[in-house]
Amino acid sequence: MTARCAWARNPLGIAYHDREWGVPVRNDHELFEFLILEGAQAGLSWDTILRKRAAYRKAYHGFDPKKVARFDAKKKRALMADAGIVRNRLKIEASVANAKCFLAVQQEFGSFAHYVWGFVGGRPVVNRRRALSDVPARTEVSDALSKDLKKRGFKFVGTTILYAFMQAVGIVNDHETRCFRWKEVSKK
Repeated sequence: MTARCAWARNPLGIAYHDREWGVPVRNDHELFEFLILEGAQAGLSWDTILRKRAAYRKAYHGFDPKKVARFDAKKKRALMADAGIVRNRLKIEASVANAKCFLAVQQEFGSFAHYVWGFVGGRPVVNRRRALSDVPARTEVSDALSKDLKKRGFKFVGTTILYAFMQAVGIVNDHETRCFRWKEVSKK
């Protein structure tokens, strides 16, 4: 039997774990997708978001931040009526505001990737977590990133959400050391 992180239990979660989670992402398009999805996940299970991911991609025009930044009141109402996504007015409003802020960060730093990876000196933090219980909900780095994003006008970017984002996009490798992916991801 393949050793995996304890949280990867169902087929959708296993596929996500085995292919994506923790792999360093350095392209802005994917970083924007994860930023929006992590904000949508707040208070919900990640499995819920994974099940809705395809609908999000459609509703959010492939997570194109320029298009999302232009969502008007009519589009937001349509999103509120879309059962395929999380229909939370504050999260939808935040996603549009975050798209605008994301574009501003790209403008200032050349790319969102350059900005966000700067918080860890451009290299993934490789942790040695033995069990799920060893994984913190936040770190000093997620605190700093959260504080800076909030200062820039981002919403739904609390430190716990940001730590989950950092794990998802490989800024930190929090695969359990017994997991087959820990070593694979550590090499990237």
